[in-house]
Amino acid sequence: MAKQGAASSMLALALLLGTLAAIPTGVQSIGVCYGVNGNGLPSAREVVQLYQSKGLNLMRIYFPDHNALQALSGTGIGLIMDLPTSDLATIASNPNAAAAWVRDHVQAFPGVSFRYIAVGNEVAGGDTGNILPAMRNVDTALRNAGRGSIKVSTAVQSGVTQGFPPSQGSFSQGHMGPIAQYLQSTGAPLLANIYPYFSYLYNQAQIHINYALFTSPGTVVQDGGNAYQNLFDALVDTMYSALEKAGGWNVNIVVSESGWPSAGGDGASTGNAQTYNQNLINHVRKGTPKRPRAIETYIFAMFNEDKKPGAETERHFGLFNPDKSPAYNINFWARDARLWYRNKTSTFTYIL
Repeated sequence: MAKQGAASSMLALALLLGTLAAIPTGVQSIGVCYGVNGNGLPSAREVVQLYQSKGLNLMRIYFPDHNALQALSGTGIGLIMDLPTSDLATIASNPNAAAAWVRDHVQAFPGVSFRYIAVGNEVAGGDTGNILPAMRNVDTALRNAGRGSIKVSTAVQSGVTQGFPPSQGSFSQGHMGPIAQYLQSTGAPLLANIYPYFSYLYNQAQIHINYALFTSPGTVVQDGGNAYQNLFDALVDTMYSALEKAGGWNVNIVVSESGWPSAGGDGASTGNAQTYNQNLINHVRKGTPKRPRAIETYIFAMFNEDKKPGAETERHFGLFNPDKSPAYNINFWARDARLWYRNKTSTFTYIL
């Protein structure tokens, strides 16, 4: 019996290791956006510890938050850091200002694992003309500082595209073509904020909530050889089609925000928020019909933020409450074959 038990244990270990090896890297590439527009939020050091305890290895911050940068130093957590839209005009017109920005907020924190600088977030109106010049100046400043491996991009929302089905996607905003071509030349991804919730909210007569929540039982949109069972894929592939038509054939998309509110409006509930975000985590390792590979994705947001302006839903996108208690249960590692990573216990459970 001892020999038989040992053999069974070895077989189980081999199966476990084989399953682990088969997990795509993208399974682990789930980040969460860290905003600070709330009362009673924990300190930046506590927040970073919470990320680490949940196995989260990616973060986005919306301005050069030095408290967050100090807490992130040495952790290996990959970071998107925004250059706020309010700074665009200065950075676009003055290379010295870009160099100073990089010096103060990037070079000053050599222990931080910067991945991308987001030059503006969902920029609209006259400010759009400053995006590309600012991107160029920040790129130059990073190279001059020896930090050229940090990619420079901008974060956009689905409203910069038009066209249906996804293969007919194109950019509806004139400033996006030159940005796509610039990203093509630098190898940086386009950062895209993808929200099926808002598409559903404003088009409830045409979009069933199951299509938005990843729970449709079958194909909803057939686009040539590509079958779309969820709205997330359709929105991402519309963006890919727009990039291709604008000359950004090889530009990847990083989903820099996606989420679902747990209260405050139509379709906003803890049940729907849990369903969407868990399905998002489980889904993005597979990619989209157009680009079937893992998508680096950042969930919005870490905390419910009661000081956020706008609609009531804006204050209810958090995965956690300010006291660090979960707003609802989420497993941050996707189910793959027979393996499930339990973030609560930090142990692997082998499911037969």
